[in-house]
Amino acid sequence: MKHKPAVETELKLRIPATGPYRALLEALGFREVIPAQAEVSVLWDRDGELRAAGSALRTRRFAGAFRLTWKGPKVPDPMLKIRPEHEAGIDDGESLEAILRALGYVPVLRMEKRRAVWEREELEACLDETPFGCYLELEGDPQAIRAAMEGLGLAPDRAEPRSYPELYQAHGLG
Repeated sequence: MKHKPAVETELKLRIPATGPYRALLEALGFREVIPAQAEVSVLWDRDGELRAAGSALRTRRFAGAFRLTWKGPKVPDPMLKIRPEHEAGIDDGESLEAILRALGYVPVLRMEKRRAVWEREELEACLDETPFGCYLELEGDPQAIRAAMEGLGLAPDRAEPRSYPELYQAHGLG
């Protein structure tokens, strides 16, 4: 996916391991665009105001890049995670973190995982290895997400409704 819309639509699925899904993604027309590597994300907040509003401010170091992301409150959906999102690449991560601190934001959660990114025209797929298990994230058009889930042989009961921050906190990590 070259251009990300202002609304993120994704589905996180629990999988036993990432390895078997590489060939399955390839068979569905995905190509690996970023091989598996470390990702470090940090959530920032100021006196809990973003969390109270159902929003999040995240910095992410991944694949040699540094990004800043704001996520708005979730839109109710029985399976998909849908929420407003704005993201920008940042040339100088240390300066950005200094600006955030000057504005009163502090890091509230640090998350580390290994991620590989796969793409096809209407979807992005991420194979994630976390300290508490493996996940496949599908992001893009809702119908394409459901079709890919079916093509991968993943039933709706594999859907993980919790966000990574919620999972990290549930497992006492971060």
